[in-house]
Amino acid sequence: MDDDDRVFKALADPSRRFLLDLLFERDGRTLGELESELAMTRFGVAKHLKVLEEAGLVVPRRSGREKRHFLNPVPIRLIHDRWIDKYTEHHVTTLIDLKNALEEDEP
Repeated sequence: MDDDDRVFKALADPSRRFLLDLLFERDGRTLGELESELAMTRFGVAKHLKVLEEAGLVVPRRSGREKRHFLNPVPIRLIHDRWIDKYTEHHVTTLIDLKNALEEDEP
């Protein structure tokens, strides 16, 4: 499985997307803090975090006895650049050209 596949797999689950949203709101949360926001067991949240870590979307760091989780937005940006931007660029350029052509025809 390549990096893009791992990111797409991680983003496919609504609970994992919710975890990413929580980390976006406030980075550096512990497993317990994240667990308190979801209606699932600590083990379930830990499994979701593991998938996010394997995709590079979450980076864990030890702080004393606690393990804090931090959002890494780089893989999402790479997906955007590779899969979204590429397919929308032509359409946006075409719309801008159309806008300019219509404005030139105005009296």
